[in-house]
Amino acid sequence: MTFAHPERLLLALAGVVAFVLAYRLLERRNARQALTYSNLAFANEALAARRWPAALLSGSLFAGVLLLALAFAGPRFIARVPMKNVTVMLCIDTSGSMRATDLLPSRARAARAAALEFVDQAPPGTRIGIVTFASGAVLVQPPADDLDAVRAALDRLPSPDGATAIGDAIALATQQLPRRGTRAIVLMTDGVNNRGVDPVAAARNAASAGIAIHTVGVGTSGSGQLIPGTNEPADIDEETLRAIASLARGTYTSAQDAGALSAAFRRLAAVTVWEPRRVNGSAVFAAAGGTIVILAFLAGFAAGKFP
Repeated sequence: MTFAHPERLLLALAGVVAFVLAYRLLERRNARQALTYSNLAFANEALAARRWPAALLSGSLFAGVLLLALAFAGPRFIARVPMKNVTVMLCIDTSGSMRATDLLPSRARAARAAALEFVDQAPPGTRIGIVTFASGAVLVQPPADDLDAVRAALDRLPSPDGATAIGDAIALATQQLPRRGTRAIVLMTDGVNNRGVDPVAAARNAASAGIAIHTVGVGTSGSGQLIPGTNEPADIDEETLRAIASLARGTYTSAQDAGALSAAFRRLAAVTVWEPRRVNGSAVFAAAGGTIVILAFLAGFAAGKFP
């Protein structure tokens, strides 16, 4: 937390200290009057019985005054707020290697769950589209701000089969994105590009249009996993994925289990559809402080004790 008017902070805190001292002096005077005009034993017993309620009342009052003082100094917070006019294309690998089960229950099922995490993290109004790719790229869901429709589209992902056309997926996703606004591609793959256009060239075209590309690699090279039904290793081309992300002002993340994959998509949602922004907390502090002070006074009157 920072303050827009730090010079006021010392003045505000001095005011709080003065208030506390004045309050304590008033309480002591009232206590002396009670002892003067009352039976001493009865007064001591009555004051002891009321000690905890009085402490709670005075503590609440001091807290309210402190919040009002801080509001005077202009508190500022860094808060996460939804981006405006943002569109994201999710590119999901559905090649044959996604049938591998090193990510439980399978790479394909883990990828769907991670994509769902991304959608669930997106605020209302975010436009999200889905492209799947194997031997070619397929548009499953055009960009839409109906997030329920996007979730439903994730149930229509094709079964894993075929080769891996990473470049085609980037090119198709780029075509679907609008020309203006904040635009990003989140691409998840577990393989090596072996069909279609060069993925680095496709990433360069996207970057020239101002589109960021974040890549997520599933599994590891040399894991021993084979593409189901073949003798080909289910390896991943991390060098190319890093190059794609670097060209298009994105990030590369490696995910070697289902939990890491879901965490990667949650993090990407935080950086692609949300943004940190400095927020003025003066109104909140003033409202909270004023409410507490008023309630403390009302409680004091109800208890027969003016705070």
